[in-house]
Amino acid sequence: MVANWTAELKRFAPSLTIETMNSTRQHLPATASGAHVVLTSYTLLRLEADLYQSLPWAGVIMDEAQFVKNPRTKAYRAVKDLSARFKLAITGTPMENNLSELWSLFSLTAPGLFPSKKKFTEHYQTPIERAQDPEVLTRLRSRIRPFMLRRTKDDVDLQLPPKLEHTQQVGLNQEHRTAYDRRLQRERAKILGLLQNFDRNRFTIFQSLTTLRMLALDPALVDPESTASSSKLDALFEQLPQIVAEGHRPLVFSQFTSFLKLVAARLDEAKIPYSYLDGSTRDRAGALDKFRSGKAPVFLVSLKAGGFGINLTEADYCYLLDPWWNPATENQAVDRTHRIGQSKKVMVYRMVAENTIEEKVMELKQRKADLFSAVLDDDRAFSSAITANDIRSLLSP
Repeated sequence: MVANWTAELKRFAPSLTIETMNSTRQHLPATASGAHVVLTSYTLLRLEADLYQSLPWAGVIMDEAQFVKNPRTKAYRAVKDLSARFKLAITGTPMENNLSELWSLFSLTAPGLFPSKKKFTEHYQTPIERAQDPEVLTRLRSRIRPFMLRRTKDDVDLQLPPKLEHTQQVGLNQEHRTAYDRRLQRERAKILGLLQNFDRNRFTIFQSLTTLRMLALDPALVDPESTASSSKLDALFEQLPQIVAEGHRPLVFSQFTSFLKLVAARLDEAKIPYSYLDGSTRDRAGALDKFRSGKAPVFLVSLKAGGFGINLTEADYCYLLDPWWNPATENQAVDRTHRIGQSKKVMVYRMVAENTIEEKVMELKQRKADLFSAVLDDDRAFSSAITANDIRSLLSP
């Protein structure tokens, strides 16, 4: 993210003096004294919060501000206690799960708007999320509107080429289906028994759901001794070699790095060069350059690592190998390529395993999209974050 901002500032504001904080060993006061702009990461800010808070800043601009949406984190507190004339939050996902995240961002940028989190919960969050009260929703939207600049691609003439999205249903082969259905019965009985105390058993429940999601991708991710072929991998490689041969540049996203490594192994077998990026990648810049330069026509990216801070307009195909509960996270990943600078039509394929938990996740994801748009775009009501009833719907036949 810091490297991307450095490049963009040099491109659009070459007259500014830019200093970049790359490590905790740098002397911040001396570095900042001669700079118009100081770029740092949330990690460095958190680690040296006292030092950053000791300096007076003309302003603080938080890109990808969803990283400080949790008021219980040290990163949030580090930003909260900075001395600055103004604070500006930039994010495509100001609210991913519930209204408390929106409160957090306003507590940083406009702290007098909703000074009490308890009162915000009582007056807005509970009536809207639980009772779906349209009058309270309207009142909230009216109150936050003067403090937000909401711009969608439809609002701005970016002259972007079209983005064509397609949900590709993937049928499981017989061995894959047998492995999935056998485990489904066990996990369903286990989860339904734990739902009576959802909050207490939340971690165990989500472990079981993750197991089912991994099984929908490849039985070997759960049982290393499984000999069942991955239907999802087979479907991907029916297309990938051909589109690479035609000169296209695909991004391949998954939330599971273990599955991305299986994709990498298939690419090695096909002798197709690729670049790889996940949260453990140390040479992030090198991975990006390998793809951008054309040395690697395919880029394998974990959804979280590739959802922010990078531009990948060299790509014109995007494969989402597994659906995520939150549509905002997926959209941010896809928009790494469909943004200013893109000159080609972008093809997006969401690969969903038929008759598995993935189809249920797609339905839940739509309800979360309604949450986001109800507050920011229109007057539709919405449901809250994932609930026990949501879990039951994920496991329904």
